[in-house]
Amino acid sequence: MKFKIISFGCKVNQYESHAVSAAMESAGFESTDENSEAQIIIINTCTVTGKSDDKSIKLVNTLRRHSPQKILALIGCFPQAYPQKAAELPVDIIAGSTNKANLPFLILDYLSSKSGKTRHITAVCDTFEELPFNGKLKNTRGFLKIEDGCDRRCSYCIIPTARGKVRSRTLDETAKEAARLSRLGCKEIVLVGINLSLYGSDIGLSLSDAVNTVSQVEGISRVRLSSLEPQLMDKAFIQKLSENKKLCPHFHLSLQSGCDETLKRMNRGYTARDYLEIVNNIRAVFENPGLTTDIMVGFSGESDDEFCHSLKFVEEVKFSKIHVFTYSPREGTPAAEFQDKISDNVKRQRYKQMSELALKLNRKWLEKQVGTTQELIVEKTDEYIEGHTKNYTPVRIYNTKAERGSEITSKIFKAGEGYCEGEAK
Repeated sequence: MKFKIISFGCKVNQYESHAVSAAMESAGFESTDENSEAQIIIINTCTVTGKSDDKSIKLVNTLRRHSPQKILALIGCFPQAYPQKAAELPVDIIAGSTNKANLPFLILDYLSSKSGKTRHITAVCDTFEELPFNGKLKNTRGFLKIEDGCDRRCSYCIIPTARGKVRSRTLDETAKEAARLSRLGCKEIVLVGINLSLYGSDIGLSLSDAVNTVSQVEGISRVRLSSLEPQLMDKAFIQKLSENKKLCPHFHLSLQSGCDETLKRMNRGYTARDYLEIVNNIRAVFENPGLTTDIMVGFSGESDDEFCHSLKFVEEVKFSKIHVFTYSPREGTPAAEFQDKISDNVKRQRYKQMSELALKLNRKWLEKQVGTTQELIVEKTDEYIEGHTKNYTPVRIYNTKAERGSEITSKIFKAGEGYCEGEAK
């Protein structure tokens, strides 16, 4: 039987979807990219926002309406956090954010019994769940999950409920997985986790230990970090990271708001000035680092003045790229009970303003790269070569041939819309 996996949300979900796909193939199922060919469709959900839930629900209903004969499996954070809501959907198999390696067996049991909807939502694991990736690698950049769960309790966030407490992968298993990815042709590894900054806090290690371990694996040219929380990014830790020359100078440092009053209601645990100090420490030891972030607009109680503070702070930091999103209450979180909600109309206006600023800052960042000479790994070879520099600037090179996965040096001479153009050196 053929299956397709549709994945929503973060890089952890993408990693886990690849691992589930490999497990399905090992169990005798055949992967396809076409909905029409798949007899089984697996939806790996995200529940970080209400919009994330809506996407999953809409997809399930659409698939069921147009393909009533298909087997639909709903897995991941949404059914883990909201099992009753998931149970109401027209799916055949429901599983949570844990025990994903068992999904092929759940499907096989369903096929053999045909006893109606199968539900298998267990408590979140107390230990790190190994999901080794044994499939084919489609990209030169590979994700390596080293951490799961979050011990922080931001007032708006349901993820601790969906993912549980912090669990870290051992350095030995991390090295084995990195070596496996290298053998599959991966040149760059992105370390991912639900709260990556807390890696090792449960086993007496730190994130820098994982970075050093992966960088020592033969064939790995780059190590990149996915989204980080600011709390543990002190000066000593940043200095330690800078000593590893394979670590890419690109930091996605989640901000959420540039206003102290908003941050306090969010229970983020830092101020705007704390955040700016981290940014300055990064820029002091890394040359031309890329700094990206997430910004939430329309959080409960966010006044016009607070929003203006956030805008000014974002412009002060000069991010290279920003993911802007609007706040949506998550049932089961403290913020869901806050009374001073922001209207949808105001949220839309603030989203537009922040997005326009994000676009302006991205253009300035790309223009800043003009004249620099940077290394990139070729990811696409079509009518042009495309790859990312170490600081995560997308670069296109025309009228040059190179093999996918090759490492080339490029002189950047032009800033485009969302990318730069360069020439091979």
